[in-house]
Amino acid sequence: MKKLRWQLLIIFITGLVVGVLLLGEQPKQGNTPSTPNNPGDTPAVPGATQPASGGIYTEALVGSLMRLNPLLGMENSADRDISRLLFSGLVRFDGRGAAQVDLAETMGISKDGTLYNFRLRKDAKWHDGEPVTTDDVIFTVNLFKQGGGPLSQDMQDFWKSVEVVKLDDQNIQFRLPEAFSPFLDYLSFGILPQHLLNGVSLDQMIDSPFNLNPVGTGAYRFDHLLLENGEIKGVELTAFSQYYADKALIDHLVLRYYPDSAAALRAYQDGQVQGISQVTPDTLKQVLAEPNLSVYTAREPKLSMVLFNLKSTDATFLGDAKFRKAMMQALNRQWIVDHILGGQAAVSDSPILPDTWAYYDNPAAPDYNPDAARALLKDDGFALAKAEDTVRSKKDPKDNTKTISLQFTLLYPQDDTHKAIAEYMRSAWLAIGVQADLTPLPYDQLLHDHLDARDYQAALIDLNLSRSPDPDPYPFWDQAQATGGQNYTQWDSRVASEYLEQARTSVNMVDRAKYYRSFQMVFSRELPALPLYFPMYTYAVDKNIQGIRMGPLFDASDRFNTVTTWYLVSGKKPASSTSNVELGFLP
Repeated sequence: MKKLRWQLLIIFITGLVVGVLLLGEQPKQGNTPSTPNNPGDTPAVPGATQPASGGIYTEALVGSLMRLNPLLGMENSADRDISRLLFSGLVRFDGRGAAQVDLAETMGISKDGTLYNFRLRKDAKWHDGEPVTTDDVIFTVNLFKQGGGPLSQDMQDFWKSVEVVKLDDQNIQFRLPEAFSPFLDYLSFGILPQHLLNGVSLDQMIDSPFNLNPVGTGAYRFDHLLLENGEIKGVELTAFSQYYADKALIDHLVLRYYPDSAAALRAYQDGQVQGISQVTPDTLKQVLAEPNLSVYTAREPKLSMVLFNLKSTDATFLGDAKFRKAMMQALNRQWIVDHILGGQAAVSDSPILPDTWAYYDNPAAPDYNPDAARALLKDDGFALAKAEDTVRSKKDPKDNTKTISLQFTLLYPQDDTHKAIAEYMRSAWLAIGVQADLTPLPYDQLLHDHLDARDYQAALIDLNLSRSPDPDPYPFWDQAQATGGQNYTQWDSRVASEYLEQARTSVNMVDRAKYYRSFQMVFSRELPALPLYFPMYTYAVDKNIQGIRMGPLFDASDRFNTVTTWYLVSGKKPASSTSNVELGFLP
């Protein structure tokens, strides 16, 4: 189990995910800042004494429909957005990454961290009125165990190691072979109804009518598809009157599909929609110019870093922490954010995402200081031997006949954004006497042929931590993962590894936070990799829609975490759900 975290994958992004010019997760245009705390609180609106219920909210959803099924739509962001509204899991996570009960009424963990007990809410019902029972949970877990469809082998193997015990219709127990604190991450999946899908395997479910006429347990239920010339153009949802938590204030949600952010913006300008699910750099300026659009921003669960192969035999100086510190001091990361990313990111100092319960912001990564970087290299014996030299060098202490020059190859994903960042870093490092030779590669080749094989010297990468609220840095930085795992730097720190191993087996959150704090202090001191920035997500909604609160995200669908508190300001006509669109009802 220690070797498996199916959610944690390296993804080399060919186009930067959207962010926003403002930091701090607060909307522009004067809206109340979005905060993950106290989601039930609703901001005051001038002229309104209390939130009004009713109405329709129509959102331009960038993407297309595949399957409205939480197990089959994991890799499609548009499907995940709608599944978040239709389905529920045993637990959900707040903006700080802390687990909260959802379909479960209570949860308990044994002292040794191997038993997880959950009691389901008695008032939880499926959208067809049937009660939710532990049979539904077991049925869904068994689909994971059987595998098939888009599920990875790692996911199937993981669930095969977990014993699920039905105590009664409301109580269920999960038994782990060993303590594994990130287990709660695995329990946020949307639960499927056994009474409608019993006997259907995941492979058979791929073509099931259920995927276009789903029945879930979420705040909204499926109403109908929006069809145009036989093509699915959107989905309409209706507030579920028997929802176990607070009933949503907005009666209807309409999600219309658009190919990109530009088309979504045009739909808003034409009065077809009231929100834009994804604002990309090419439309951000236009969106900000719209007087009635409020723009919300949140940190995405992604982190860009420079990895070093600390065991490189061709560039042994990469294993020197003093050298790596100098490399960090030579980089003006804020300049990268401002001038290359257009302000749509924020500088990162840690391998753990900021704003989460596990993040520790002190000590921070070394500040930009090229003079200090040059002094470090000089102190380490590297100098410019001749007046015309641009690269520092020194005699090899193990062989006086050889010279060590500060020159290495930097691999980076083959796209314009990463190219610009790599070229800036090459220039910044050359200014302190270090030469980086740049090699662009397709992301799959970079990963499989070089990182997996440990056949590289340095690499610019984007680490994707989506849908992994528990930080669990173990797969990337523990000694045990240096061979065959995802510890691509081959960092060999026994101290850091002990903190990581203790953190993923302890059930005490205070202790876990302490372990991660200590780990981050060691990381900051040794810098096996250089954290650069994390991108920002931008979401735009008409001012007519109030009550929106958006904290740090672990997935774009997390913007709907507080959707039940959203409401329409009266006096404005909402976008129609049926204008020029045929209603499509499925049997």
